[in-house]
Amino acid sequence: MDKYIIQGGTKLYGQVRAQSAKNAVLPLLAGCVLTDETIKIKDVPAIADVENMLRILGEVGCKIVRRKEHTLIDSANAVSHEIPPRLTKELRSSVFMLGSILTRFRKAKISYPGGCDIGLRPIDLHLSGLRRLGVEITEEGGYIECRAEKLVGAEILLDFPSVGATENIILAAVKAEGRTVIRNAAKEPEIVDLQNFLNAMGAKVKGAGGGTVVIEGVKRLHGVEYTPMKDRIEVGTYLIAAASCGGEIETIGVPAENITALLHKLRENGCQTYVKNDKIILQSKGVLKSVNLVETTPFPGFPTDLQAQYSALCTTAKGTTLVVENLFETRYKYAGELKRMGADITVRDRTAVIRGVEKLHGAKVVAGDLRGGAALVLAGLQADGVSEVADLSHIDRGYEGLEYKLRRLGAKIKRVRI
Repeated sequence: MDKYIIQGGTKLYGQVRAQSAKNAVLPLLAGCVLTDETIKIKDVPAIADVENMLRILGEVGCKIVRRKEHTLIDSANAVSHEIPPRLTKELRSSVFMLGSILTRFRKAKISYPGGCDIGLRPIDLHLSGLRRLGVEITEEGGYIECRAEKLVGAEILLDFPSVGATENIILAAVKAEGRTVIRNAAKEPEIVDLQNFLNAMGAKVKGAGGGTVVIEGVKRLHGVEYTPMKDRIEVGTYLIAAASCGGEIETIGVPAENITALLHKLRENGCQTYVKNDKIILQSKGVLKSVNLVETTPFPGFPTDLQAQYSALCTTAKGTTLVVENLFETRYKYAGELKRMGADITVRDRTAVIRGVEKLHGAKVVAGDLRGGAALVLAGLQADGVSEVADLSHIDRGYEGLEYKLRRLGAKIKRVRI
């Protein structure tokens, strides 16, 4: 097990180039089994969630060639419709494989997926959408078994604009007979990226990024070379770090429209931002004022994946901030660790009241999930003294080389083996 040792109190300056987006790459990888031709995906980040997804692809029979610049996936010899439980328990996004494996084999078996413990995250929306496409589903003994003699297009109305359900239904519908229409679809940029990837393979998907997605089924898909979108959550994390610590950074790769809600809040906090194409410059004096309310909502609202990091910023902003988490019911596990650093946080159900203190102080804390772990790192960067953040396995799920990028910005952070 590794930990970070952080000497806080250093302002951040410099440039950060974004990695490919975790939440875009995972469904793209799942989509590779939709064709028996080779797919080349460029700039695949070296993060734990990606490695787990590649292991899943290997288990179903895909040949994987992993290089720094690109990853080759050849599913010509894929034979298995079952995903091993030891892998699904590590990766929530393994559920994406349901739609693509169903399309390939007309049957799929998967245990209930795992990932971060941030709430129930039921997959009922995924399953109800698949049933509309003609899939018979049985749930027994912790497994989900799906069968379909054929997939047939349908009208599907999602009760909630779930990102995962929208993407899974798209993956299941691209080769279904006829037209599928998903209403109340999620609008996240990662869904647009999946649409672009599938269309480059020969699919006919349109409407991604809006509330209605239309898929015209095709007979076959072909191989493609594709570069995923860049990670708006990673960029948001670095922008929050610079806002909290003070300084000036420039991020490259993510257009401002993908994180508009965050930039709006950072301006309210007193930061200056400048935008040009996919470059964002943030300037901060490190002395911030609070905002009244931060409420997570589906895109284009404030992203749940930045709630923890932004809450770390609020701990030293002058005034009181009310944070409401609408998407996941147990996403405040980091709050107790921030309190050990001197934060004043009161959590009740899905709401946190954060009263800004003058300074956080260094402490030994433990990362309990991916984004909560990132929040503790950001808190350590702005705190007085030395902090230790243990259990980096969670952080490694979503950030490639977090400590190296932060050090290039001037942060005093190192990774050591416990």
